[in-house]
Amino acid sequence: MSRITLTQLRKLKSAGEKITCLTAYDASFAHLLDQSGTNILLVGDSLGMVIQGHDSTLPVTVSDMIYHCQQVHRGSEKALLIVDMPFMSYATPDIALESAARLMREGQAQMVKLEGGTWLVETVQMLTERGIPVCAHLGLTPQSVHQIGGYRVQGRTERAAKCIRDDAVALQTAGASLLILECVPGELASDITALLDIPVIGIGAGAACDGQVLVLHDMLGITPGKRPSFSKDFLQEAGSIPAAIEAFINAVKNGTFPGAAHTFE
Repeated sequence: MSRITLTQLRKLKSAGEKITCLTAYDASFAHLLDQSGTNILLVGDSLGMVIQGHDSTLPVTVSDMIYHCQQVHRGSEKALLIVDMPFMSYATPDIALESAARLMREGQAQMVKLEGGTWLVETVQMLTERGIPVCAHLGLTPQSVHQIGGYRVQGRTERAAKCIRDDAVALQTAGASLLILECVPGELASDITALLDIPVIGIGAGAACDGQVLVLHDMLGITPGKRPSFSKDFLQEAGSIPAAIEAFINAVKNGTFPGAAHTFE
């Protein structure tokens, strides 16, 4: 059985059909998500917090990501498989190429995800020219949490919003095939989604994005500590993990999630 392709995701955007994405870190959950019809499985460096127990994503290594990506690959057949490039694994274009090649070859990912704006243009060009698809990530970028002063909404001022818009266009031009927007005002996310040809997946970015992603443990309400305000505990109402996954997919597809309570102004 062949996996979902980037071409198929672009067709969903063109048709106005919402794209669903959840994080996955092991074979069992990957199988559940895959069978439910989730379009994208993201092996996120969020595993540093929800699996490894760190207080940020920074300690995660390329070897960690390869290990978990292998498990998710073995547990799934249909969903597009994206893997995060962890902190400092793409500090320069050459380092990025070496790291991404390992994640694709050993981890068996279909795509790599990088956090950052125009400083990544050369890196994105290098990777895509060599056959490595790239998902960009703008807005709140957790690997830069110490630099930006915590997990805060980004793009609220006119200047900051323009910077994110410009970054999005530059990364698409450089070859990025997908964009994740995290924790930005819904209006800004709507503008960027309309501006770009590539699919835009939101997390805390409002309902106008082409699709939505959540950290699996947040969506199930099992993340230790406080759950992000843009998330929703689907397990509480659904009663079982398979039903919660189905409820998330249906809510994204029919436009009821995210609602106003999960969107920033």
